[in-house]
Amino acid sequence: MKEKFKLAFMDCAERFAQLSTAKKLQVGSIIVKDNRIISIGYNGMPSGWDNECEHLGKSKPEVLHAEANAITKVARSSENCEDSVIFCTHMPCIECAKIIYQSGISKVYYKEDYSAAKGTGKPFLQECDIELEQVFRLYQYLVRY
Repeated sequence: MKEKFKLAFMDCAERFAQLSTAKKLQVGSIIVKDNRIISIGYNGMPSGWDNECEHLGKSKPEVLHAEANAITKVARSSENCEDSVIFCTHMPCIECAKIIYQSGISKVYYKEDYSAAKGTGKPFLQECDIELEQVFRLYQYLVRY
């Protein structure tokens, strides 16, 4: 995949992350197949629920992670995730890594690492031979005098 598309798709994931009402961490993901977006997701409550992700400063157990949200949307459509890639603003947790593997996604692009203390999915994804690539954007600042 060309670098310009990687950056564009990661920008999309970051924009969808902004739709999350989570106060602790806003995460976005998009699933891409044949260079087209087939699903989007961000962390939040299940459809039809109130959109409060935290209670007394702690995440509610019902909160769907961005990756799970995007994958389940594909499951409800005529698409499938086989040989697709996922762009995530953060490295998936272990639970999402398992869902990614089971769905047939072949590569994970991510921007930020996930806290090892919270159970990163990186070792699991590597063990499953799912490609991982961290996407960086090098910003150039223009200084005008």
